[in-house]
Order: sequence, then structure tokens, then C-alpha cells
Amino acid sequence: MTAVVPETKVTDVTAADPPPEIIPARHRRSPVKDYGALVGIAVLAAILLLWAPSSLSSFRLSNLGRYCALALASMGIGLAWGRGGMLVLGQGVFFGLGAYAMAMHMKLEVAGPEGVPDFMTLYGDGTMPVWWEPFRSGTFTVFAIIFIPAVVSLLMGWAILKRRVKGAYFAILTQAMAVAFAVLLEATGKETGGFNGLNTFSTVFGYNLFDPEVKQNLYRVAAGLVIVFLLILWQLYRSRYGELLVATRDAEERIRFLGYDPANIKLVAFVTAAVMAAVGGAMFVPIVGIISPLDVGASASILLVAGVALGGRTSLFGPVLGAIAVGYGRSTLSESFPTQWTYFLGGLFVVVILLLPGGVASIGSKLAGLRKREVLT
Repeated sequence: MTAVVPETKVTDVTAADPPPEIIPARHRRSPVKDYGALVGIAVLAAILLLWAPSSLSSFRLSNLGRYCALALASMGIGLAWGRGGMLVLGQGVFFGLGAYAMAMHMKLEVAGPEGVPDFMTLYGDGTMPVWWEPFRSGTFTVFAIIFIPAVVSLLMGWAILKRRVKGAYFAILTQAMAVAFAVLLEATGKETGGFNGLNTFSTVFGYNLFDPEVKQNLYRVAAGLVIVFLLILWQLYRSRYGELLVATRDAEERIRFLGYDPANIKLVAFVTAAVMAAVGGAMFVPIVGIISPLDVGASASILLVAGVALGGRTSLFGPVLGAIAVGYGRSTLSESFPTQWTYFLGGLFVVVILLLPGGVASIGSKLAGLRKREVLT
């Protein structure tokens, strides 16, 4: 006599259809929050694109443009660190690649169709390296600003993430790359300007940098890119990939068990963050008028991370708010306290992190939690 075994239903769990349980409830999409984020982006766009150009002086507007350029890089850190769990301490590498690509084009514009940058005559024999020549083209420069950081970050990320390097080791490796990049720039004075960097620009894509209208347009482009990148990140965060990225951060082994490769998921975020940093660097140069190893080294990279932590690394608006706050605090405090401003900024950072571990962007949720406690009591 043969025993009859009751038929049981087996759910097929494949990599193409992961169960929703892998996404923590606090990170799942909420229609209300989605619409609230769009309203916030619209308000920020009105402030940056309408109020600021009509209310701020040219000096303050230029400073705000610089903060927007740094915010572009900070948003990438928010994606890689806040959502992907990768503490990137070397975003200055990609910021510098975009910045130096733009600066090289602007130096060649000053030199003329057949000329060479002035520092090459001062430091060397007046001959220009072959790899400088393509940057005479504005089209090639724009392509290089995106392509070169994407390829470099893809190779670096593949080498690091495929070996399952994470945590403190990942942070140390990325910081070491920023240090090495800055040292390389300082050691190649004949090719990159060395410690002094690249400066004394007069035009950008044929437009006069000393024209107030051009300066205002540069600000509008930087502020507009902030809004565009916010919309891209908003869509990315609410997509299936955004949920997978958060799940990989919180439960990497479970994601691997379900058939996904966490390295590939992280790699997409790492490359995207690198491209955003490069675009920020490209906008930084014409607005500020200089790029040097000091702007791309370990200290500059850590300052970007500090701004993200201050604003709130897991939120959509936190990196932008943090970058603008740190930039404004740095400029304002250095005007009043030329030698002590770093202590004030460091103290502010420590206080905010102690009282608000989630950054400034978490104030709303904190207040909402206090109201719920009051209602319950």
C-alpha cells in the first residue's frame, strides 16, 4: 500500500521576482512621501532658480553656485553611502576628473587655437602633452566629463566590490585613492599645474567669464542640475533598483541567497555617484575660477562626507542641505573668524550628529514622533 503525500504549494523564488519581504517596511514606497518629495523639489527649485537670482548680490549668488556644485557631488555620496552602505571617502577623485577636464578646455581656450597653456612654458619647455589636444573641443570635453569618471569608477568599483571589500576597508581604500590622486597632481606640475592647479580662465565655451550675465547663467545651470539630479534620484529611490540597493545595504547575504549579485547592485550606485561628482567638479571650475589638488584630496573628500552626514545621508534632500550648510558656514565663519572657523564648524557638526544622528533632514520625523508621544500620553 502506497502512502499518499498531500500536495504542497511551493513558491518559486527567483532572482527576477524577489519577495517584498526583503525590503524593510520603513524603506518601502509611500505615495504620500512620494508626492511630498515632489513638492519639496518644486519649492527648492523656486528658491534656487527664481528667488536667489533676483534677491542675492552677484558675490553671494556666485557662492551659492559653488555650494550647488558641491551639492551635486554630495548627492552622489548620499546614493552610495546613505542607500548603498558604501562610505566613499574618495569622491574627490571623480570630482577632480570632471574639474580638470573642464579646466583643461578652458586653459586651451585662453591659449588660442594653436597655443599652449601658460604654465607649461613657465614650468617646462613649452610643449603640450598629446593627451591635452582633444580638450580643445567643447564636445569632447563634455563627453570626457561623463565618460572618464564612469570608466575609472567602473574599473575601481569592480576591483573592490567583486572582492567583497566593505565597511572600514572600503572607506580606507577610497580615501587612499584620493590621497594618491592629489599627490599625482602635485608631482606632475608640467602637465597639470602641480600644487598651484589650473586657474586664470577668461572664457567658458566661448563666453566671457567676466560678463555678469554669463556668471548668472553659470549659477542657473548649476542650480538647474541640482534639481534635475534630485528628480533622477527621486525616481531611482522609488524604483525596484532603489529598494534592492537598500536591501543590499541591510541584508547583503539574504540578497545573495535570493540570486542577486550584491557587487553589481552596489557597482551601479558607485558609478552613478562618480558621474555626479564629476559633473559637480565641472561646474565648480568656471564658477570658482580655479581647481587645485587641495580641492580633490582627502580633506576635501571628507568635508563632502561631513556635509552629507550633517544634512542626512539617507534622505533625498539631506545631502543638498548639508552641502549648502557646510559651504555657507565655511564662507561666513571664515569671514568673521579667519583662523578659528574650523573649530566652530567642527563643533556644529559634532552637536548635530549627537542630537540628530539622521542629520538635519530628520528634524521632521523627530517632531512627528514627539507629537505621537504626546497624543499617546
